[in-house]
Amino acid sequence: MARDKYVAYVSTYTQGDSHGIRVYDVDIAKGRFVEKDKVEISNSSYLTISNSGKYLYSITDFGVEAYRIEKDGTLGMINHAPINGMRGCYLATDFTDQYLFVAGYHDGKLTVLRLSEDGSVGEITDEIFHKGLGSVAERNFRPHINCARMTHDNKYLLVADQGMDHVNVYRFDPEKGKTALADIIRSDMESAPRHIRISEDGRFIYIVHELKCYIDVYSYEEQNGMPYFEKIQKIQTIELENGSNNATSALVFSKDYNYLLSSVSGNNSVVIYNVDKETGMLSEILCLPISGEYPKDAALFPNNKFLVSLNHESDTMTFFAVDLKAGTLAMNGPAIRISQPNCILFHKLES
Repeated sequence: MARDKYVAYVSTYTQGDSHGIRVYDVDIAKGRFVEKDKVEISNSSYLTISNSGKYLYSITDFGVEAYRIEKDGTLGMINHAPINGMRGCYLATDFTDQYLFVAGYHDGKLTVLRLSEDGSVGEITDEIFHKGLGSVAERNFRPHINCARMTHDNKYLLVADQGMDHVNVYRFDPEKGKTALADIIRSDMESAPRHIRISEDGRFIYIVHELKCYIDVYSYEEQNGMPYFEKIQKIQTIELENGSNNATSALVFSKDYNYLLSSVSGNNSVVIYNVDKETGMLSEILCLPISGEYPKDAALFPNNKFLVSLNHESDTMTFFAVDLKAGTLAMNGPAIRISQPNCILFHKLES
């Protein structure tokens, strides 16, 4: 029986090297990568793949870029589109692949762009600048949008604002590509909600908070034409300690949605949770070091037997064998050198 084949896309900042996306062949059986290709793009801070699996989109200094995913996993340039603002930090499509949402950390701006059937990025259909004053502590005194994700029913856009310590919930008009504020999910002061993930069936929302190192879990449903969120769990990624510089970054589901992974800089660890798909609740399996500095992103391999950590400050990817039943990680070969990695996506190739 033929084994599924995967590639991995890794985005990086580009200081001294113009190639901001690396493409790797994935050895699923051995839990390793072999570089396959590299793409010229400036400061690719985040990537997303369309729900169709045909296209990849990336942040760049000059807006966003669209790529066609070739049969062998390499990328073919489609087009570039400006976002009429400062460089974004996150992007995602809606579930019909008709729109692209870009989160702007630096200017607190949400940008909505129309997508064409050929994957190209078109015109801007909406622009929202978050406003207000947060708690005056370090950077968290003004809007910083760090994530924008659509609910699975394609009705509401969830936008995490680290500076304001809340997630804005926008009703989305799929005909016009316009947003309208419908609700606000509020977090603890100075907690800095960073990334949002949604369960496979769309019933549960997971929000990771960078500065206070915890994940909030909400149930979600629409009632009488309005979104309804109920907090069902708050769980620490790591216990807070006075004077520590710990900060949580990644929030990633395993391919089968059975596990949720997060990473913590400062103590430079990864934490993996079991996901109860019926209740949405999380239970910790392990929290262990990743042998690098600032694990900005991390992911389980599609077979859940290996893990890769993108260590932004030590310029490495480190690899581990994972035993989720025993709750252990073991180094799996040498680190791969890569300058300032930001984001990783696995992609299954067509047979």
